[in-house]
Amino acid sequence: MSRLAIIGGSGIYDIDGLEDAKWQTIETPWGQPSDKILTGRLGETEMAFLPRHGRGHVHSPTTVPYRANIDALKRLGVTDVISISACGSFREDMAPGDFVLVDQFVDRTFAREKSFFGTGCVAHVSVAHPVCERLRGAVKASAADITLHDGGTYLAMEGPQFSTVAESKLYRDVWGCDVIGMTNMPEAKLAREAELCYASVAMITDYDSWHPDHDTVQITEIIATLRGNAEKARMLVRAVAETLAGPHPDCPHGCDRALEYAIMTGPEARDPDIVAKLDAVAGRVLNG
Repeated sequence: MSRLAIIGGSGIYDIDGLEDAKWQTIETPWGQPSDKILTGRLGETEMAFLPRHGRGHVHSPTTVPYRANIDALKRLGVTDVISISACGSFREDMAPGDFVLVDQFVDRTFAREKSFFGTGCVAHVSVAHPVCERLRGAVKASAADITLHDGGTYLAMEGPQFSTVAESKLYRDVWGCDVIGMTNMPEAKLAREAELCYASVAMITDYDSWHPDHDTVQITEIIATLRGNAEKARMLVRAVAETLAGPHPDCPHGCDRALEYAIMTGPEARDPDIVAKLDAVAGRVLNG
């Protein structure tokens, strides 16, 4: 069976309508996750929900415990992860209130741990195609009542400050990015290392600072858009859960086999302490 995890960003702190819902504390060798994880069932689909910033929004984008979050979801038996996060737009046609089904990233973060692997157990996974096309397809098929742009490049910035006008114009006009946010990296890379199918839905709250009307937008307008986006996201989650109900297939794009040939360190040279920490993330290949 599938177990679908939703990682909720700004404005998304729970899931409505879960049966047998309970908040669980999950211990990981990478520290505590952002919060307890809400588990339950939507129809026939087993669900897990993790508020990325914690309930009450206590973690900044830089201090989100990304490794602990992904490890905890893996320990719960999660197979599919959908990230839902607020973002700014670089495109006139990607307007506030629209959703973007991201298919590529540019990672500009620099103050975060980006891998489960390192000295003592080295691995190199491919993130050429960082999101799962099967899972993207399920989201697209479930978004009938939402303005959803199919495809877009997400610029992941470190934050917590927003970009300057010069940076915003660089990302938009030179690099060709579509949306900007602070949280999908290294999350997407870590999900790939953990052999999880990952998809990202970016909820547009406003235009980034490149836009000539950026400075005239009132914070009340942004908050209203954020709240409207959160309600649409809850509708989308319920629809995706229905789409994904039933047996979980092997991923046709190889997400569930991403580590097959990725580990470079030979068994005799691996640090046993590191190997022990990788039990959930990489146990399939390390213990196989």
